[in-house]
Amino acid sequence: MKAERNISRSNITLTLRVSALFAAIACVVVSGLGMYLYGSVRQSLDVRADYTLIGRVEHFRNLMHDLYNVEQMEQRPALFESMMGNEQDVRIFRRQGSAPFIQSNPDHLVPPALTPVPVGTPLGISALHEDVRPDGVRVRWVSALAEVGSASKGSKDTVEIVAAYVMTQEAAMLKAYRWRVAGAAALAVLLTAALGFAVLRRGLQPLSRMSALAAQITPDKLATRFEQAGMPQELRDAAEAFNAMLDRLDAGYQHLSQFSGDLAHEIRTPVNVLMGQTQVALGRRRTPEEYEQLLESNVEELERLSRIVENILFLAQADHAALKVERSPLALADELKKVVDYFEGVADERGMHFELEADGICQANLVMWRRAVSNLMVNAVRYGDSGSAVRISAHADAGGSHIRIDNRNAEMTPQALARVFDRFYRGDQSRSAFTESNGLGLAIVKAIMALHGGSATATCPQAGWVRFELSFPASAASTISSSTSAPT
Repeated sequence: MKAERNISRSNITLTLRVSALFAAIACVVVSGLGMYLYGSVRQSLDVRADYTLIGRVEHFRNLMHDLYNVEQMEQRPALFESMMGNEQDVRIFRRQGSAPFIQSNPDHLVPPALTPVPVGTPLGISALHEDVRPDGVRVRWVSALAEVGSASKGSKDTVEIVAAYVMTQEAAMLKAYRWRVAGAAALAVLLTAALGFAVLRRGLQPLSRMSALAAQITPDKLATRFEQAGMPQELRDAAEAFNAMLDRLDAGYQHLSQFSGDLAHEIRTPVNVLMGQTQVALGRRRTPEEYEQLLESNVEELERLSRIVENILFLAQADHAALKVERSPLALADELKKVVDYFEGVADERGMHFELEADGICQANLVMWRRAVSNLMVNAVRYGDSGSAVRISAHADAGGSHIRIDNRNAEMTPQALARVFDRFYRGDQSRSAFTESNGLGLAIVKAIMALHGGSATATCPQAGWVRFELSFPASAASTISSSTSAPT
């Protein structure tokens, strides 16, 4: 059942949802406004009825004051019975404690307990009492004492006037008004829903075009982009964001395709060597010494494969995991001296030598630091001119530590400098084949620097020289998901 409800909700389009929301808002606003006006009209009718009743009772009091005695009222009851207006109004005249001598009460309403307003006291709103007939019509009651005659006329008496104003006409008006409010709210809902649906459907046409265009995007059509001209600002921002996302996806897809091709090429070479050597060895029977040489050669190729796989796994972890980098203070002079001593024999074979100048402290992971610096040293010795010097300088300041490795080399183009840290990139194919490079060393350097929050750059400070520089931040917080170290 829950799945069916979710499906039914998903079938409701955004246009219908927003149109229904607009209709609901219109219903609430119109109904609220109608009820406010209804309350105002009702209050106005109440005030008018109250003052009408008060005015008529005061008129009775003044009229009775001009009479000589009560007998004159008893002789002309019709005069007083016809002075209240509505046929349903109540008019009762009586001496206090006596039965009414004039009474007009068509609906036989029972007066509530009322306290008469004394003679000489003007009537006010506070003297009125509200009651309700059985059919729901409201009734306004009032009781007042009136003086009949005067001492100068030789007669003086007191009469209680009980009057009621039955709000029959007002009830009919309010009932009709309520129906008008309900009709206006219903009409507002229908009109708002219809107009809102039409306006939204027209306004969301650019979004429909974007959806149709997005449905056409496939890995083979990542060059497709959303048109921004003529779109509303909100959709223009969305289109711009989608285009930027497609740019990143396109670049990532191209990078992945290139990476996959390079990886297959790198692995194919040692695999072909293993297969070729093994097939040749199996072509005829060999001596134990020949089999031993074959196994040693195969072990070398397998170690090469293992290094490639290990490097790729490290780069994958660096790309897709937040690695914990445990930093410690490293003395630059001491650590660089160790690296130089390690590569001194390799450099002597090519007639190269090292020039070292270093001081200060670097905050870094020792294993990763050594790996990054060692890869740069291998690159300098591997591609540097024979008989040249490799200059190494390092210093630390408030912003962090910086390591520079300069070596003489054929001047690199700006395109080569921009791609030198890419995976499997080897600018000089002939030298790469000679040195058996797999093109991952500098990519690992860049990944290590990214994990430290630093940077790795390659420049040509002058003709015939190439400089690689590593910049480590003074300190940085580690975001942790897993812990790893660079391949060694």
